[in-house]
Amino acid sequence: MYNSTDKIIIFDTTLRDGEQSPGATLNIDEKLVIAKQLARLGVDIIEAGFAFASPGDFEAVSKIAQTVGTEDGPIICSLARARHDDIKAAAEAIKGAAKGRIHTFIATSDIHLQYKLKKTRSEVVAVAEEMVAYAKTFTDDIEFSPEDAGRSDPEFLYEVLEKVINAGATTVNIPDTVGYTTPSEFGALIKGIKENVPNIDKAIISVHGHDDLGLAVANFLEAVKNGARQLECTINGIGERAGNAALEELVMGLHVRRQYFNPFLGRPANSLEPLTNIDTRQLYKTSRLVSSLTGMLVQPNKAIVGANAFAHESGIHQDGVLKNKLTYEIMDAQLIGLTENQIVLGKHSGRNAVRTRLKELGYELTETDLNKAFVRFKEVADKKKEITDWDLEALVNDEIKQAPELFKLELVQVSCGDHARATATVTLRNPDGEELTDAAIGTGPVDAIYKAINRVANVPNQLIEFSVQSVTAGIDALGEVTIRLQHEGRVFSGHAANTDIIVASAQAYVNALNRLYASSQQQRQHAQLASNS
Repeated sequence: MYNSTDKIIIFDTTLRDGEQSPGATLNIDEKLVIAKQLARLGVDIIEAGFAFASPGDFEAVSKIAQTVGTEDGPIICSLARARHDDIKAAAEAIKGAAKGRIHTFIATSDIHLQYKLKKTRSEVVAVAEEMVAYAKTFTDDIEFSPEDAGRSDPEFLYEVLEKVINAGATTVNIPDTVGYTTPSEFGALIKGIKENVPNIDKAIISVHGHDDLGLAVANFLEAVKNGARQLECTINGIGERAGNAALEELVMGLHVRRQYFNPFLGRPANSLEPLTNIDTRQLYKTSRLVSSLTGMLVQPNKAIVGANAFAHESGIHQDGVLKNKLTYEIMDAQLIGLTENQIVLGKHSGRNAVRTRLKELGYELTETDLNKAFVRFKEVADKKKEITDWDLEALVNDEIKQAPELFKLELVQVSCGDHARATATVTLRNPDGEELTDAAIGTGPVDAIYKAINRVANVPNQLIEFSVQSVTAGIDALGEVTIRLQHEGRVFSGHAANTDIIVASAQAYVNALNRLYASSQQQRQHAQLASNS
């Protein structure tokens, strides 16, 4: 029944598995921004987090469910171990969504049973069956994953899947948890499930895979040929260890080669109907957003969204492309939302021109946000002769990501060189409106700035991440800086874009500091209220 669908369901786990990338921690606001963009992208399901893992994860799933989980929006999903408390937390977190899903899992490979779970096969079957039935009491949409399915005994796997489908699972996900399988093996595994699980027609077959051998996307495409109809993936392929199957590669692979894949989905080979619900023109923008917020840069030669994906260095290639793009390009860059980057704005451009261009780029800003973005536009336009779409997007994203302006950077001056000690002077306006100035020496200009800011602000923190990315080419390019500060186990991010990378570094740090300070103030207020009650 379910597997007869002629479209591939895209299950995005950027906010859950993707966030498990080392250094990719996102706060709640950042997760919400990404979730909104994933909805615009057209993903069918957003795995918003692991509700039981922490109060922060629970709040993020809950907020995404309430905000993004609209009637015409994506299904909002929470991961849960096959345990009562996990499942109950997941159910509570997704309650605000019009369409909610609980995704529960337990390992089925012998190595996991012996060393991690310390359970017998019959015990695992009983737990899986019981927990799926329990999840079913909260929602009709239940997904079950036999963790490490790629290394599980197929006969045991068939038994588990049959039992959980009978218990109420509507999607069964087959994870290649450690990225061990090859395409032919993974395809055969899916085929075996279709042929040997008697009630498999009552559930959608999904796949989840990691890229430890660089085979995740290839494995998924082979799985589609053999009956998988849901693909669990992440933007830019981020995730644990070597990452997950990359959403943009899967979607464009299915799009560019749809004549090849159409028959596997019961369509005529020449059908031009899309194989997914994804708006491909949003792919590049989504990739940039996730890269910016996580601080995880996209390698230049990354397929589909890398900086070099549509670049041609060879003279033979350049000549061919100039004569006909199809000679060396298998897809149009505009398909993924990568415009020709035409220069349309400069310092003489008015507010309405900026508003119109932003609307064309997909930004619907409030009057307040538009005013802020226009002020920034004018500042940059005085320094750059030409403003590209990428510059404009960076400025808008920068404004959208701003924290409450409790500390305000009024001045930053740096002296440095190969025979001088880096010295920075900063002036901050504090939350009480006082202007405070101090200076510091550091190992470099950025280190000196941060030491000076810390002396002035006097807000305890630990810098755990600093990353810089160029928005456009050229010596006058905007530089985007991402900062992450840690305090009492919580992570706070700051972002800034400027033609001066030193200034951007200072602004990003103050931005993160403002988030940290605002959070500390809230905690104090809550503590006072609790003590007074």
